Amino acid sequence: MTGGVRFLSAGPLPVLAIILIIGLVIVLIPLLILGVISLAFTRLGLSWLEALALVMLMLVGSFINIPLYRIHRDMVRATPVDNGGNGILVLPRSAMPVWETQISVNLGGCIIPVCIAAYLVFQAAVASGSSLIIPVFLSAGIVSVLSFIATHEITGVGIRVPVLIPALAALLAGILISGGTGLNAMVVALAGGVIGTIAGGNLAHLFRVRDLEVQAVSIGGYGSFGAMFLCCILPALIA
Repeated sequence: MTGGVRFLSAGPLPVLAIILIIGLVIVLIPLLILGVISLAFTRLGLSWLEALALVMLMLVGSFINIPLYRIHRDMVRATPVDNGGNGILVLPRSAMPVWETQISVNLGGCIIPVCIAAYLVFQAAVASGSSLIIPVFLSAGIVSVLSFIATHEITGVGIRVPVLIPALAALLAGILISGGTGLNAMVVALAGGVIGTIAGGNLAHLFRVRDLEVQAVSIGGYGSFGAMFLCCILPALIA
């Protein structure tokens, strides 16, 4: 004890135990979340292994964007010069104007969810003997309108779809249109949510892309993947 202050020294074992606990928490929390999400997919009629593979495929696919076309800005390109007008002024890359935007479609946030929705609509039609096309498009219309209103266009950033609003709208639409919970309500909610989020949250805002000064916009990708992912997960609650 020095100057009335007592110092306690922890040995290497407690420190190692703390590091181990922190490491386990960092590893286990994502695994727990992944397990809960996989359990939700099993309620859609998939085995646990298929559900886990599908979740992993969506997550990995979120990093894959398939180019579709480019949008060019209709502006006159002026040559930058210095203050005296004598020489060309070299601007940093971050300050250079964006003259074109690459439009892509995301594998994990668009193509795979659309395939899941189409598969479930087909399976539900086979199981029940009736088509769910009209209920699905009614649900998609509701989600599309709400997604369009709630989506933000941010200059220099891109299109940002709220994470919860499309999924919650799809969930409520599935229950109301189907008259309750069950398989049909789940299919209507999931398919309507996926289609509505793509239509209202992405496609309906593409006409403003050339004014956002961004180099790339991905349908179902960064800015909307979270919403699409929840549209595939939350409907399992009413299955």
